[in-house]
Amino acid sequence: MKKKYISIIEDNAIFRENMVTYIQQLNNYFLLGAYESFETAFEDFKSGNHADIVLMDIGLPGINGIEGTKKIKQQFPKTELIIVTVFEDSDMVFQALKAGACGYLTKSLGLPELNKALENLEKGGAPMSNKIAKMVVESFQLNHQDNTLSKREKEVLTLLARGKTYSTIAEELFVSKTTVRTHIRNIYQKLHVNSKAAAIQLANEKKMI
Repeated sequence: MKKKYISIIEDNAIFRENMVTYIQQLNNYFLLGAYESFETAFEDFKSGNHADIVLMDIGLPGINGIEGTKKIKQQFPKTELIIVTVFEDSDMVFQALKAGACGYLTKSLGLPELNKALENLEKGGAPMSNKIAKMVVESFQLNHQDNTLSKREKEVLTLLARGKTYSTIAEELFVSKTTVRTHIRNIYQKLHVNSKAAAIQLANEKKMI
């Protein structure tokens, strides 16, 4: 697997250094940069030094992580952002996800869980701490949001259930592998699951496929 480039934006020096040390131990990732403010990071990104994945705090000095997420997604739409923060407020979570974050982890989760989150991201998932995922589901149930899958999403999920790989699904549906990943992430978010098995099980239970 091609190594992914990661950048860290975290103003707490101790936690930032701990993240740096941990990321440097992972075989599939290369640490591109670690910054104490969004502004410093973004200037570096615009000069061409932007990563595939950004791990970012919310409570940053100056431009916070939510506004920073919006700016990164506008300028670099393919960059994937995971919020890593102490905040467990539901409003913060939804603001971050709405801004374009693909995952939300709390610092209390522990650094070793970062690797699992990154692996989840590679599989097309939306990595979240268990507490955050539960919060999302509860809010979903409270607000009765529509979790209906589109026709194409059902096709993708059906092929996944048949054991097809992302590449095979892309070939059969005449789309790119990136498009398949996007559909799978949307499916996970709509069904509020973070794995292929859970998505297939829930879809079967609700007779979606």
